[in-house]
Amino acid sequence: MTNKYMYFIANWKMFGGLSTLNSLSKVIKFLKIFKKSNKTKIIYCPPSTLINPMSKKVMNSKIQVGAQNCHESLTYGASTGSINPMMLKNVGAKYVILGHSENRELGESDKLINSKIKAATKSGLKVIFCIGETLGQKRKKITNKILSKQITLGLQKVQKRKNVIIAYEPVWSIGTGVIPKLDDLFRTINFIKKKVKNIKVLYGGSVNPKNINELKLIKNIDGFLIGGASQDPKKFIDIIKKTYN
Repeated sequence: MTNKYMYFIANWKMFGGLSTLNSLSKVIKFLKIFKKSNKTKIIYCPPSTLINPMSKKVMNSKIQVGAQNCHESLTYGASTGSINPMMLKNVGAKYVILGHSENRELGESDKLINSKIKAATKSGLKVIFCIGETLGQKRKKITNKILSKQITLGLQKVQKRKNVIIAYEPVWSIGTGVIPKLDDLFRTINFIKKKVKNIKVLYGGSVNPKNINELKLIKNIDGFLIGGASQDPKKFIDIIKKTYN
């Protein structure tokens, strides 16, 4: 059980159409009657195609909307298929996920992620900055070294760090159903918080209604970045409720 202010961020990944937005009605209704709703920050990050209609759907509710990535430029340009932070903000986004391992695996470097974070914060978007080690790096026992590098390079010369939230997502945990040992997770979160002062640190990686009872025991976690389970409103609500029970 916790009484602290917690973030619950739904990363919908490549999921959802206009009809899917109807599922948000259950979450909106729940938050109106949930006694601890004043201690929660709920953020949904759908595909870019749904940012504007979702923003309209959740208007006047406790839910805010974010994006899943952005281009590093603040100006228009010849970048087919890309969307810059100002464009995201213009359609209703308040947050953006950057540095997700699924994009790092496609070639996003720490330098590029840094450029995106600087552009996003300059535009007024708040950033959910993802970091995490692979299974191979974990086995080599270099997790802290990897996280330190990602943090140092990713946040280099970022002036508005108060608008950055770090999400620790071990790559080997994402979508596998496997979560870190609780002692290891506590120590890792503690390491990140010592590395970057006064910043919120979330955990992400196979968060679901079954393991939330374990994860909520980690006292230094400030919330959760939730993938597949967030696509189901019942599971998402269960995660929120169980965090405070």
